[in-house]
Amino acid sequence: MATDVTVPSVGESITEVQIGEWFVSEGDYVSVDDVLVEVESEKASFEIPAPAAGVVQRISIPEGTVANVGDVIASIDETAKKPAGGGKKSARDSKQKQPAAGSATPAPAPAATAGQSSDGERVMPAAARLLEEHGLKASAVQASGPGGRLLKEDVQRHLDSAGQGSAGKPAAGSRTEEVVPMSFIRKRIATRLVEAQQNAALLTTFNEIDLSQVMSLRKQYRDAFEKEHGVKLGFMSFFVKAVVDALQLYPALNAEVRGNDIVYHQYCDIGIAVGGGKGLVVPVLRNAEFLSFSEIEKSINDFGRRAQTNDLKPDELQGGTFTISNGGVYGSLMSTPIVNPPQSGVLGMHAIQERPVAVNGEVVIRPMMYVALTYDHRVVDGREAVTFLKRIRETVEDPSRILLEV
Repeated sequence: MATDVTVPSVGESITEVQIGEWFVSEGDYVSVDDVLVEVESEKASFEIPAPAAGVVQRISIPEGTVANVGDVIASIDETAKKPAGGGKKSARDSKQKQPAAGSATPAPAPAATAGQSSDGERVMPAAARLLEEHGLKASAVQASGPGGRLLKEDVQRHLDSAGQGSAGKPAAGSRTEEVVPMSFIRKRIATRLVEAQQNAALLTTFNEIDLSQVMSLRKQYRDAFEKEHGVKLGFMSFFVKAVVDALQLYPALNAEVRGNDIVYHQYCDIGIAVGGGKGLVVPVLRNAEFLSFSEIEKSINDFGRRAQTNDLKPDELQGGTFTISNGGVYGSLMSTPIVNPPQSGVLGMHAIQERPVAVNGEVVIRPMMYVALTYDHRVVDGREAVTFLKRIRETVEDPSRILLEV
């Protein structure tokens, strides 16, 4: 009896996916729940496990092809017996472990061809070319791709750290190009950003925040917080708390246009923009108004870790009533963030810099951050936007407001 492997439903708005890497071939024996293939939707990447044990009888949709939810992409013959001695590697066996951080770097050697290197690493084509160009083995580089795949970015990062990157090489005069299909996630990002620019009346207002009090609190309670909760106390939890406080005072920033109506959300689902392995993603902190500092920090830490390996679930990226984007982690001093539709506002955080400011008639040096609020003028008036951002500044500059609710 043959069991069909189909594309599962991963969200109400998702109707098609792109087939990624197959971890098995026709004729391979697999066990139940062995990973068969990685697929990518417009929101996230995920893996499809084997629904039954048996031999992969047919792979009907190859890598790089678009498939609809419900399509049959492979079939497994359950009547086939497992070959003596284990037969071919199962899907789970084919997924190589990442090399341990800080492990010794083997002597450089020519890289193998793309897909599977001579030392067992799974290497993407662009990464294989870069390895060969510099005479490196795949095992010498820390992989960050899904399932332990070695990406071009991993090799470039390794070269940069070793002083062998493009900055340290004389120009070779190469004029080659690499054409890479746009991923589903990147397509979705592009569509939503253009949609926001075309369908909303976007304006941005700016302010700056003195982070002296927050930095003092973090220094005072850093060790105790980490010991108690197993996670570091960061800046983001203070800003999430301040945003929740401001949203409850100025609900227009927590609303959306739906047809001819304005829908005011009575909950605060805060999207946290993080850089993922395939682009910017915005996982959502559900009901952030009920979360503690430690719960916020743990969730954000988990989002960031899983975003790098493309392990975020589609439902974690859906919804959201307001977004926070921290360009400061990349060194941005000031920017105008774009609203994530159908939301009405997004807060942009930026780099912290020591700057001279006037305090009580004296010039002092303080750790300052520029913040930006982009908002949909169809829903939010200028006065509300300015006072909303001012409220965030006041709360972050005096964090005791969060506890005293003043």
